[in-house]
Amino acid sequence: MKNIRSLFLAVVGVAVFAGLALLTVSLTLVFAAILTLFLAVRVLSTRAKPVPVRAKADRSRSMRVWNDGRGTIIDM
Repeated sequence: MKNIRSLFLAVVGVAVFAGLALLTVSLTLVFAAILTLFLAVRVLSTRAKPVPVRAKADRSRSMRVWNDGRGTIIDM
């Protein structure tokens, strides 16, 4: 009877240990997935936004404007 009780307690102990290990691994994976999601959202939301380019015409050259059939081109 003593051996059966010891065996039962050992099996219960191993089962509890395995259950807690499984819980720890699953919580770690969930935490990593949430962090990955936050990182992806942050990277996508802070993409470079187009900034207007300030261009000044060179007064020594004349400005050329022509249309190539696909749009007007202005050469400064």
